[in-house]
Amino acid sequence: MTGVRVWVDGTLRGDAEPALGALDHGVTVGDGAFETCKIVGGQVFAAARHRQRLRRTTAGLGLPELDEDALDNGIAAVLAAGEPIVFGRLRYTVTGGIGPLGSDRGSGPLTYIVTAAEVPRPEPTAHLSVTPWTRNERSAVAGLKTTSYAENVVALAYARERGAGEAVFANTRGELSECTGSNIFVVVGDQIHTPPLSSGCLAGITRELTIEWCREAGIAVVEEALPLSVLHTAQEVFITSSTRDVQPVRQVDGRVVAAPGPLTARAAEVFATRAAHGMDP
Repeated sequence: MTGVRVWVDGTLRGDAEPALGALDHGVTVGDGAFETCKIVGGQVFAAARHRQRLRRTTAGLGLPELDEDALDNGIAAVLAAGEPIVFGRLRYTVTGGIGPLGSDRGSGPLTYIVTAAEVPRPEPTAHLSVTPWTRNERSAVAGLKTTSYAENVVALAYARERGAGEAVFANTRGELSECTGSNIFVVVGDQIHTPPLSSGCLAGITRELTIEWCREAGIAVVEEALPLSVLHTAQEVFITSSTRDVQPVRQVDGRVVAAPGPLTARAAEVFATRAAHGMDP
């Protein structure tokens, strides 16, 4: 990938310039946390909520307290490193720093990485494929946004091979959980339903805002355990993420779904209207 602005531990780097030590725990064992935020007009959307979630993840991993000033400096540096990014992705990562080759951590400082780049706007609708693998809702890192993403890489490749752009996981109980990089909602009757956090899904920022804003607009949103089979019968399906916002789903494996259906269209409208009121809701 070219055109990515990169900052590591206080220094702006070239997008292909070596910047991490070979023994960084984020490299050797995937020991780290990250956040992906939407950039609109050179500004970061929902910055405070993303930072709060990063703190929850680092605490859940047992990492030391964050250097918030370092992260702020890195974010400011990549945003100012060129023309304002009209629509893009900001990703900041914190790793365990230099450590041993095994799972034990070292005692040195954490590593801070911040990147930013323009990205294409999302497609109007999405095509999902259900994976044969599960989310472990009882995992030690369930619900944490960690850098250990190999499971998602394999699942997304599976979906791509089947013509889809996103993959869906059930959990070990056979309940609907989440996608590789997005949360999932279904419409049943006159209500929107989404898996609860106890399903093992990530507490997505866009998920959180969609639930809050829809309820404030009088749209019923129910968080409850759902069988994976609900994807065979739901009238509408949509997914949410930082760069997708509310994205209607047109197809789940071989099943075609109305996209957008009326409740999905309403949720998308509510989200867009509320998001336009301020960058840090």
